[in-house]
Amino acid sequence: MAKILIVDDDPSHLKLYSWIVERAGYEALTALVGTSKLELPEERDIDVVIQDYRLASELTAIDVAKLLKHTFPAAPILVLSEMPWMPDDMGPHAAAFVHKGEPQQLLDTLATLLHGKPSAFIKDTLDQTKRYQ
Repeated sequence: MAKILIVDDDPSHLKLYSWIVERAGYEALTALVGTSKLELPEERDIDVVIQDYRLASELTAIDVAKLLKHTFPAAPILVLSEMPWMPDDMGPHAAAFVHKGEPQQLLDTLATLLHGKPSAFIKDTLDQTKRYQ
């Protein structure tokens, strides 16, 4: 079973995204971003990290992403945000982006990161993106 680490500054978001991930058959681990620190779980065999972008913390999303990449170098980071696209400053640190409130897109993107093959949803999104470039 794939292990997904969910990192957010809001305990209710950690609970919600854990529920979504677990219902899809993954194991969810959580890490709450505090005012000035992030306590990561002891588990080091993480397959994917889901990270919130906007944090109410002294730590920025970039600070957290760097720490995550150092601690879990093999785990791709999936950024969650209410922004309409991947924030430019996260591009070098993240493998994927999902707009908050899109649970099916979140699960499809997780499947792509874990299994290397995009679902029909991802293929359609990529096709639409190419049309606008």
